[in-house]
Amino acid sequence: MVQPFPPIEPYARGLLDVGDGNQVYWETSGNPDGKAALCVHGGPGSGGGRGSRRTFDPEVYRIVLFDQRGCGESRPHASDPGVGLEHNTTDHLVADMERLREHLGVDRWLLYGGSWGSTLILAYAERHPERVSEVVIAGVTMTRPEEIDWLYRGVGRLLPGPWEAFRDAVPEEDRDGDLVAAYNRLLNSPDEAVRARAARDWCAWEDAVIAHETTGAPGRYSDRPDDAMAAFTRICAHYFANRAWLDDGRLLRDAHRLAGIPAVLVHGRLDLSSPLRTAWELAKAWPDAELRVIDDSGHTGGPAMRDAVLEAVARFGEAPRNDR
Repeated sequence: MVQPFPPIEPYARGLLDVGDGNQVYWETSGNPDGKAALCVHGGPGSGGGRGSRRTFDPEVYRIVLFDQRGCGESRPHASDPGVGLEHNTTDHLVADMERLREHLGVDRWLLYGGSWGSTLILAYAERHPERVSEVVIAGVTMTRPEEIDWLYRGVGRLLPGPWEAFRDAVPEEDRDGDLVAAYNRLLNSPDEAVRARAARDWCAWEDAVIAHETTGAPGRYSDRPDDAMAAFTRICAHYFANRAWLDDGRLLRDAHRLAGIPAVLVHGRLDLSSPLRTAWELAKAWPDAELRVIDDSGHTGGPAMRDAVLEAVARFGEAPRNDR
């Protein structure tokens, strides 16, 4: 069994000016001359979990973490209602990743992440396949309209009580329509109390969907400081109300662009947030991807999912390199 590596601290960090008044936080740890790996966090708007450093052998990998626009240690922070999100889109984040690669002098890098991070990894890799050495995903999403509708309406048939509470927290005239768009309006209300209530209601629903995941991290969405919760929910609603600015099915249709990039897709069979079908469809369209289905894990993972990720990262660390 592969164990996570001991905690380490970055040897370099900074704020990268990516334009539009945004500065993206980045850090590097491990071996400065090692194989480059980029950790792509979920949410969108969660911020990069610093524990991701422990996924990689620090003797082998040059580990790069960053916080996407508006969250974590990036500036300005989306918890401030005066911070506009018009320059925070999928295309902006893909461009930020490429700018960071150039800034750090990386030729090619392994991409690791899950949930929303999976969508962003796929968008980047299909745009810049020549810059990606391998991919490891834990929790596959493509943020298609059907996936958004499932998470914020469809799965409610399995959780009728929590879903009704989520639905009934928006104005009555919006309850039969687009709930994500309704929350997007509430989370951008000029009234601080309205914004705070909407953020709590959003996170309560997200926690209800993962409450059965006893091997993972139930309760993880509400268990965050107020500023982090405000940024997370505001950015999530912004992205999902706009369908992540991705044409329906584009990432799956363009999976042929990933040919030649080895990948391991790790997905929990108990994932109600992102049902297995999405990972299955992607693996069928991407012959270089190996799908590992973890029977006892859901969206927040667990020991078996952690082991599968660690094994994949260790295996790719042994692969011949021509990157920096």
